[in-house]
Amino acid sequence: MDSRTCTAYDKDAAVFAQDWLAQPVPEDLYALLQRYFSPGATADIGCGAGRDTAWLCANGFTANGYDASAGLLEQARRRYPAISFTQAALPALEMVPNDYFQNVLCETVIMHLQPSELPAAVRRLLDVLRVGGVLYLSWRVTTGESQRDKHDRLYAAFDADVVLKVLDGQEILFNREETSLSSGKTIARMILRKTR
Repeated sequence: MDSRTCTAYDKDAAVFAQDWLAQPVPEDLYALLQRYFSPGATADIGCGAGRDTAWLCANGFTANGYDASAGLLEQARRRYPAISFTQAALPALEMVPNDYFQNVLCETVIMHLQPSELPAAVRRLLDVLRVGGVLYLSWRVTTGESQRDKHDRLYAAFDADVVLKVLDGQEILFNREETSLSSGKTIARMILRKTR
């Protein structure tokens, strides 16, 4: 995870948490999760303040949240004390078990990585998924050059082929760029089933 991005989240964790909770409910995301995820152990990688982890738990998934930001995890634990939240950062995801999860959600996280780290991060997301499990992966689309926002968060610019190359041999179930109903930003969404 980009260290300056993580510092930004730590510094203003309460503000970010409140902003995300004030956004419209991401009904488009939740409809996809209901369609493609199946009951079982579920990881929310880059869970932030825990909004989507809480939704997963409330909708029949045994979910754990993981995030690089200690500040955001503190917000998540305060809001959802019954849910397990653990500090772990892409691409390494230390403390996250291999071949364990039926479902992995990684919603708008990987654009906060340096482009050179993307292949390792996507491979690691596959590693924690059991064969037959489903990965939902999305990122905010940045055209041209990578950039930083006013908070100093990195938004990496990269081609989707970088991700697809790592996913070669997996079953792609969904692959589309669209506008997020929650953030209003253009995001790329990929959903796949791990075949090997």
